[in-house]
Amino acid sequence: MELRHHSELRQAVGRRAADALAALADAGPADGAELHAALHACGLPTTGPYRVVVATPGGEESGPAVSALAEALGHSPAEPFAAGRLPGGEAVAVVRASPDDGDGTSLAGIWSLLHACRPQAPLHAGVSGPVPTAGGLNAALGQARYALAAARAADPEGARVTAVDDLSTLGALLAGVPAEVRGAFSSRVLGPLASRGSASHRMLLETLEVFLAQHGSWARTAEALHLHVNTVHYRIQRIETLTGRDLSRLDDKLDLHAALLCR
Repeated sequence: MELRHHSELRQAVGRRAADALAALADAGPADGAELHAALHACGLPTTGPYRVVVATPGGEESGPAVSALAEALGHSPAEPFAAGRLPGGEAVAVVRASPDDGDGTSLAGIWSLLHACRPQAPLHAGVSGPVPTAGGLNAALGQARYALAAARAADPEGARVTAVDDLSTLGALLAGVPAEVRGAFSSRVLGPLASRGSASHRMLLETLEVFLAQHGSWARTAEALHLHVNTVHYRIQRIETLTGRDLSRLDDKLDLHAALLCR
C-alpha cells in the first residue's frame, strides 16, 4: 500500500486541534458548551461515541508518532478524527467511532507498514474502548494509555497496536501494569522463590507452574514432571510454607498465577 502525505488542510486541522485535544483529554465533568466548542475546533461532530488513541515512537520525540497516527487513521474506515500532541508530549487522536465499529480502529494492518519507514524506532499505540459522550474522553485517555503500555510490553522493539478490547486475559491485562509494579508484586507474592537463587527454589517454581497449569491436579502434575505424587505433595507444601499461600484456595492460586506472569 502506498502511503499518502497529509494535505495542508489536514495539517492545519491537526495544528488547530492540538489545544482542543488537550482540553478534551483533560475533560471531566466540564461544561457541555466547552466540550462542544473543543470538538468543533477539532473538526469532530459533537455526538459520540468516541475513542481515544495514544501513540509513541519509543523514547523519541512525538512528532513522528503524531504523523504516523494521523496517517494510519487516514487509511482506516472513514470516520472523522483529529490528531495532535498533548502538553506532556504524547501523540493522541480522538476518533468519532461507529456504534458497531468492533475493536475500534483498523490500525494494526497499516501500523507495521508505517514502522517499516523508520524501523529503527519502535512504534506503539493504544486504543480505548468507546465512550458515548465527550464527557468520557478523560476516562478513554486513561484506557488508551494503559493499552499503550501493554503494547510496549508485548513488543518493546517493534510495532504494535493494542486495544483495551484486546485485554481479555489476565496476562494481557497485567502487561499494561508498569514493570516496576509487576516486579514488586511478583517479589512480594512469591517471597523467597522470587530470587530463584538456588536450584531448590527453581525446582519449586517449576513445580508451581506445572501444578497451576494442570489446574491443581496432583496426578497430572506428577505425570508431567515424572515424579511420584508424594513428591508433588511435599513440594507444594514447601511452596505454601515459603509463600504463605494456601494452594487449595482459589484466591491464593490466582495470586500466585499472577505473580508468575509478572516475573
